[in-house]
Amino acid sequence: MKKWKMVLLGLASLFVLFTIVTGFKTFILTSKQPEPQPVKIDVPGEGAVARFSKAITYPTISRQDYSQFSYAEFDDFLGFLEDSYPLVHEQLHLDKVNDYGLIYRWQGSEETKLPIGLTAHYDVVPVLEGTETDWGQSPFSGEVVDGKVWGRGTLDDKIGVIGILEAVEKLLSEGYQPKRDVYLLFGFDEEVGGEKGAQAIAEKLKQRNIKFEFILDEGGAIIEGMVPGLAKPVGVVGLSEKGMATAELSAEGSGGHSSQPENQTNIGRISRAIAKLEKAQFPADLQGPAEDLFAYTAPEMKGAMKYVFANQAIFEPVIESILLKKTTTAALLRTTIAPTIFQAGEQYNALPEKAKAIINLRVMPGESLEDVQSYIEETINDELVQVSVTGNEASSVSSIDSWHFKSIQQAARNVYPEAVIAPYLMFAGSDARHYDEIAENTYRFLLVLITAEDLNRMHGSNEHISIDNFLQAVSFYQELIVNADHQAGDR
Repeated sequence: MKKWKMVLLGLASLFVLFTIVTGFKTFILTSKQPEPQPVKIDVPGEGAVARFSKAITYPTISRQDYSQFSYAEFDDFLGFLEDSYPLVHEQLHLDKVNDYGLIYRWQGSEETKLPIGLTAHYDVVPVLEGTETDWGQSPFSGEVVDGKVWGRGTLDDKIGVIGILEAVEKLLSEGYQPKRDVYLLFGFDEEVGGEKGAQAIAEKLKQRNIKFEFILDEGGAIIEGMVPGLAKPVGVVGLSEKGMATAELSAEGSGGHSSQPENQTNIGRISRAIAKLEKAQFPADLQGPAEDLFAYTAPEMKGAMKYVFANQAIFEPVIESILLKKTTTAALLRTTIAPTIFQAGEQYNALPEKAKAIINLRVMPGESLEDVQSYIEETINDELVQVSVTGNEASSVSSIDSWHFKSIQQAARNVYPEAVIAPYLMFAGSDARHYDEIAENTYRFLLVLITAEDLNRMHGSNEHISIDNFLQAVSFYQELIVNADHQAGDR
């Protein structure tokens, strides 16, 4: 009996110690948010909105086949930019790459400082044929209705191009000159990979031996309800973007009449392989930008969630279990698989001699394509299914300790003080990855408040954005340019 008392006493002591240690870690957790210096949104609202609205009326649609671009629309759009932003075109030097990629250089007063780059793209995805009537306003109308600007590109990503140009035009009108060079880098084919736009722009700058302190592109935004246990909106700044790869699974064998099938047909074999992958999924691990996200948001949480996230190392399995319940947060933890194409058969009563499936993969930082292929092969465990993986690995992970990140964070807090600004991992692709080689850090963030419905509208029907959101984005770019000039830690 005495022995059991000693054991229970020991367990109780451990529990008390555990509670004290974890409770203390929760108590001493301090905010990683800079104190906001709220700014008045001093943007010529009516004129800026009118110019933004007009920009949407140009259907600058990019297509996989470059010969299918309507370049006349792109020419008209560039003419519109020149007419709308006279100071930018008078005082900044403009280079064109492949005729439509734009490099604006705003010369700084101190040549020894490395430049910063603000990038966006002005191409848009097509409106799916037959869905035009689903729109509340015509997709290329630029209509302003109920405090919102409607049309393709309002969210992705003419808001970035026009927001940056409005900010620079305003600063030029006030006689502002940056200390360091500021480059405005605008692609025209981001939606189809950026080969002739951002990729060619980056190559030209590399040839000129231009190195950037940081590049800021679109990507993250301010989102409500993204982080468990946090009621405040969270502005997520992408430190990296997942790689995008394609896995092709194929099986070949004898066909024949459907009245005498084998127990395992080619279609059945590929289907079983996909079922295995979907059941197993790639391993989940809270690390890198995802871990940083919760390190920055945990101090702002309350109650049990704050306690759990303040002790990530101890409660990692619990945290991963919570995050895996939602697709939006599960993607932070693992490489994702999405079967998108299945090809097999030509006739209802003939067994196909070949079956093929295409799986879209979004690859976590640190995982190579070879790692991905090996995992798929081991999971499927079928020598008769051939696997090939092609595509891009994740981009490099940018720093959260540099003045670069802090400058973005401060500018965002100044414009949107109630938001928690935190690092994260971007799931989709952007032009930012093309600048990795010529920038110390690349970030992905646009200061707009978006909802889950907005995410669906970006490439779907009824894309629109509020006027307040647009004007806040303009103000953010102004703040960032000025803020980058006043960082004590820069060089």
